[in-house]
Amino acid sequence: MAKTKKQPPSPQTQEEALAMAKATQRARQSKEQTKMIAQGIEKGIDQYKKQQKAKAREKDKQRKKQEHQTAAEIAEQNPAESEIRYRTPWLPWALLLITWAGIGLYTLGLGLGG
Repeated sequence: MAKTKKQPPSPQTQEEALAMAKATQRARQSKEQTKMIAQGIEKGIDQYKKQQKAKAREKDKQRKKQEHQTAAEIAEQNPAESEIRYRTPWLPWALLLITWAGIGLYTLGLGLGG
């Protein structure tokens, strides 16, 4: 199982968290306490971003599933089109074999008569 490396919060996130912590700072609150509050806010922001990414992935999965279902419904409604797709591969092979047979007969005909 691959280990995921924990990425440090972006500088922008750190700045936002520190600004929020300073905005809510109480009187007699030490710098260490403010830093701890800022770290908690950073974690909250990171968690929110992870949730939004998960929601976006789930939404994308649902969209792809819907597209797949729509494509399947269209194929069911138009069975003639899907049959054509499955029956066409024999045509190029048949033409190729006929061409080879014609070349073979032509070569044999020239070799025997000439």
